[in-house]
Amino acid sequence: MNYDPKYGPNAQTSEQRAYVLQQMQAANPARYNKISAYVTRLFARYVAGELSWTQVQAMRFAAEPLALRTGNPEA
Repeated sequence: MNYDPKYGPNAQTSEQRAYVLQQMQAANPARYNKISAYVTRLFARYVAGELSWTQVQAMRFAAEPLALRTGNPEA
């Protein structure tokens, strides 16, 4: 396995990326419990190694209104 700096030292394999995502979701469930199908697909692409987390966040930011990103319907 070659080291890819875009994933960081603890997210080099699909299994590691899935674990990182699981830990993020567990740490802040309110932020992740109402994600769209589009974001779910982005997460799957991250786990598969197609996208870095930075790319996922940029694509999510560009596609979703502020209310969905923050979980605040007033935003």
